[in-house]
Amino acid sequence: MERGIQDLKLLILFFFLIFIIISSELRLGAVELPAFYRKWLEEEVVYIITPLEREVFLKLKTDRERDLFIEAFWKQRDPTPGTTENEFKKEHYRRLNYSTHFFGRRTPKPGWKTDRGRMYILLCEPNDIQRFEGKSQTYPVEIWFYQGKTDLGFPPGFNLVFFQERGSGEYRLYSPSADGPQALMTSYWGDRVDYLKAYQELKEIEPVLAEVSLSLIPGEGSPMLGRPSLSSDLLIQKLETISLRQVKESYAQKFLEYKDIVEVEYSTNYISCDSLVSVIRSKDGLYFVHYAIEPERLSVGQSGDKFSTHLKLYGSLVDIEGRTVYQFEKEIPLEFTQEQIREISHRPLSLRDLFPLIPGRYKFSVLVKNEVSKEFTSLEREISTPEDELGLQMSPLLLGYGLKSSGWEDRRLRPFQIGDSQIFLQANHIFLRQDELIVGFQVCGLSEELKKEGELRYIFYKENEEYKSFSKKISDYESPLDFVEKFSLDEFLPAHYTIVVSLLFKGQRLVEGRSEFDVTHLEKISRPWVYSKVLPNLKEPIYSFMSFMLGTQLFNCGQIEKARCYLEDAASKNQGSVEFSIQLARVYLLLNEEKKVVALLLPFVESDPQPKYEALFLLATSYKKTGALKKAIEILEKGVLHYGINSTLLNEIGECQLELGNVAEALEAFEKSLEINPDQPKIKSRIEALKEKK
Repeated sequence: MERGIQDLKLLILFFFLIFIIISSELRLGAVELPAFYRKWLEEEVVYIITPLEREVFLKLKTDRERDLFIEAFWKQRDPTPGTTENEFKKEHYRRLNYSTHFFGRRTPKPGWKTDRGRMYILLCEPNDIQRFEGKSQTYPVEIWFYQGKTDLGFPPGFNLVFFQERGSGEYRLYSPSADGPQALMTSYWGDRVDYLKAYQELKEIEPVLAEVSLSLIPGEGSPMLGRPSLSSDLLIQKLETISLRQVKESYAQKFLEYKDIVEVEYSTNYISCDSLVSVIRSKDGLYFVHYAIEPERLSVGQSGDKFSTHLKLYGSLVDIEGRTVYQFEKEIPLEFTQEQIREISHRPLSLRDLFPLIPGRYKFSVLVKNEVSKEFTSLEREISTPEDELGLQMSPLLLGYGLKSSGWEDRRLRPFQIGDSQIFLQANHIFLRQDELIVGFQVCGLSEELKKEGELRYIFYKENEEYKSFSKKISDYESPLDFVEKFSLDEFLPAHYTIVVSLLFKGQRLVEGRSEFDVTHLEKISRPWVYSKVLPNLKEPIYSFMSFMLGTQLFNCGQIEKARCYLEDAASKNQGSVEFSIQLARVYLLLNEEKKVVALLLPFVESDPQPKYEALFLLATSYKKTGALKKAIEILEKGVLHYGINSTLLNEIGECQLELGNVAEALEAFEKSLEINPDQPKIKSRIEALKEKK
């Protein structure tokens, strides 16, 4: 027993040291804060701000950023975000003021710094208070009883005990193991670690105090065991981390990441989301990134009996060298009738899409903005598209609650489709016992021997112990690439599970994948309503756009020759697309094939009354490189006519005039450019050198 008490005391000391370190870091980090923000951080919200929120706040550089963060801080805690009043904030400052006024008496500390003040701020008024004062055999004690706090992870009912240590000073929070019944009595001379004897003596003096001295949780029965309740100290530790259970603190990190990207009116309105990202190989051998974003809520505007919102998606892929490989923007206008709103109001929205991707490792991010409510959410994920020559590989497991198979003639692609099977899934991986669990994945690089002799072993673990297992030969599946299996969950009791799928050959494990899921005790789950688009058959003309996307990605990665193949294919199938031709022209220009650029872009420039700026500039550059300087000037002047005077066009005109020997015309172009943009030291030097020659 003594060893257990010593271990618990060491644990308490550990948490105390962590608190001291965090407090020290806070003081050091907040030294440079203006008084207003230091007071907010160190006094007003010190008990309810999470470590991540504190860390982010201390990284902010300007008062404007701090003001926006404080606004976001309170919004994340607002129980009714659609109203003007923030009930949480109002109640917090009421508790803070009450604690300062009532718990600071007879102590040099302000009331909010005392243990009673801290607990009052965190938990509000107790349901009942019992006071023991003016007793000769016990120090002044208060017992606060709470109930109805189960939503914060506390027992249905519990006590907090505060006592004046040695009869003076502030009331300190009592710990059954660290203090013990002996700390409550004025004249206890027994063994300081004999809790049972101290309890029995206190019971003779004050039975009610004795009842809570070994356990803060009513009915736990610790007095019969003669030692303090470990659950009581766990309860006290939970009180210290209550702020972590009151808010999803991820918004703070998002605020830091996106404060310079999203507009001010969005920056304080981050909403959490669940998300899924998976890389899946299509039947045609292309790899597609499949993703789903499920915002915590969807805010809509109302006009009469119509409801609507407008979402904007901004996606980007950055490779390990920091190059932006791919970017996209999408607009999603949504309109609903009252009946539709009633139908979907209790169901989450799931935004789903897919796009092709070249092999490599990337950071994938998507920013979603709701233009009606000025809210934003995001996903960030590290992803990779495998190279075929990398050998045997198993994709991450997809877990779903439903499955739809398409016929062999339907070659359209849908989000989260493996082979012919589209998996219906939800990012939180929560299932009902009446569900079928769908497990989908791919295995690349299977040898002929593995296809014949290999097997897949499925093992379910419940709380880290093996629960069920199942094996199946690879040859029993229709496809040696796409694997989809179904499992009934009717024998899975509500709990947390892990599924591990291993590829075995002659008993040896070669590769494996794993994922976690929960089986809930609920009878019904609100499955999401899905917004997504189905991609047509890969053989249809629209898939030249896929070639364009892949070619653009290769171009951005510097793989010019590979990019050329894809972009030529896209442009040949869409000869009327200026965007496709412009991207191919960039490739030709890098390959010094200027004549092909001219042949490609000249028809667009001549026929379009408002030709694209990029087409004009690339065409002029090609003329210039081939020595057709007058034609280059003609095209550049056409650009000025349509898009106005800018320094880039003027500088190019100046260079062409200079090569033609027209120094005066070149000087005129350079000087106009400098008027528009004075911050051009090279052009300034060029002008000075030309004037000296004159």
